[in-house]
Amino acid sequence: MKNKKNIIYLCNTEKGASGGAKIIYHHSEIINKLHGYNSQIIHIKKKKTAKWKTSLEKKFNINTVRETGWQLKEIEAVKNFKYNWFKNNVSVKDNLNFNSKFDFVILPEIFAHLAVDLLIKRNIKYAIFVQNGYAISFTNNEKKLYKAYSNASFILSYSEDITQCIKLSFPQLKTKIIKIKYSIESKKYNIKMKKKNLITYMSRKLPVHSTHVIYFLKKHLPKKWVIKDLNNINEKEVFKNLCQSKIFLAFSNLEGLPLPPVEAAIAGNYVIGYTGEGGKDYWKKPLFTEIYSGDIRNFVKQVIKKISEKTSNKLKQKQYKSLKNNFSKDNEIRHIKKFLNFIS
Repeated sequence: MKNKKNIIYLCNTEKGASGGAKIIYHHSEIINKLHGYNSQIIHIKKKKTAKWKTSLEKKFNINTVRETGWQLKEIEAVKNFKYNWFKNNVSVKDNLNFNSKFDFVILPEIFAHLAVDLLIKRNIKYAIFVQNGYAISFTNNEKKLYKAYSNASFILSYSEDITQCIKLSFPQLKTKIIKIKYSIESKKYNIKMKKKNLITYMSRKLPVHSTHVIYFLKKHLPKKWVIKDLNNINEKEVFKNLCQSKIFLAFSNLEGLPLPPVEAAIAGNYVIGYTGEGGKDYWKKPLFTEIYSGDIRNFVKQVIKKISEKTSNKLKQKQYKSLKNNFSKDNEIRHIKKFLNFIS
């Protein structure tokens, strides 16, 4: 790493699949292949003592007025951790020590406030990667939050919805916003695979809503049609099922730029459901049908309608090609190089 800028991403350690973590991993892998740069990921978690304290306060109903969001004294870097639900080749850093000359840190919005104690006081340069505009207010310490954002070298956003949320939160910082992209590895999706009368969805997204939709849908589903939940399976199995299914049900809930609906469309599915607001960037007919969040009855009606509907293949292919180009690796690399120019 000698004489190279080291781009360090902070990442949490969620249980199960996380689209946000997958995008961070992908960006880090790309940067590691670019001349003049290295990239690492620090996975952080709450210390056991911090968890115990919070648990005891809840158990004994201790009304402590405290700052929300993770605090620096409560966290630690996780050793020997990598997400394994998808294939990756990232480099991991297992401590929170930084070199002010070579290191540049990128924090997700949920950890942005940590910059004040972790980075600003140590004179470490950093940026904030907002993956969900509705998670900006992860802490109630607005003074610390503003200081973190105003001292950032730049703020990354990958959707119009995220950009507007940043502007709404910090209108005086709009010039700091840089648009970034993520890519979908379309080669992994064999769209020539024979399609089945299969409808797929992910129950981890708004489970109450999906339960209602599936219940009513089963009452009106034509014979030989099957509904399959893609929850708790690895990436390879998700790819396989999306390539086989014809319709994907999206239950996105206030998300920056939902990943599964795009993957489903590129795998040859019609996507019906919630945009999560961020999905409006790509949610266009005929591949996508928008349902207002909570409109369960219309959700079911539109799925039944789509089963028997015939769509112009020419129009479908045109939109499919546009999606592939927008979410291409070349496009992603081009945008990554753009923000790296602000670091050099």
